[in-house]
Amino acid sequence: MSIETADPGHGHSPAAWTSVTIMLIAITIGTVAFFFDVQWLVWASAGLVVVGLLVGWVLARAGYGVGGSKVTEKAH
Repeated sequence: MSIETADPGHGHSPAAWTSVTIMLIAITIGTVAFFFDVQWLVWASAGLVVVGLLVGWVLARAGYGVGGSKVTEKAH
């Protein structure tokens, strides 16, 4: 008896890596800005998180997401 499960890809794509990297940088900047009480930079970093989400979505739509036309699948 075998159970077949489809591998969802786990986000191993240029779109996911780029999006997460931008958001991690934004969260780091926001955390440091919050510690030093630089309120405008906290809000700017929150905006950069949204930019990271949009960049990921645009790259995925352009074919760089999991299963996209511009991404070669690797055998695990």
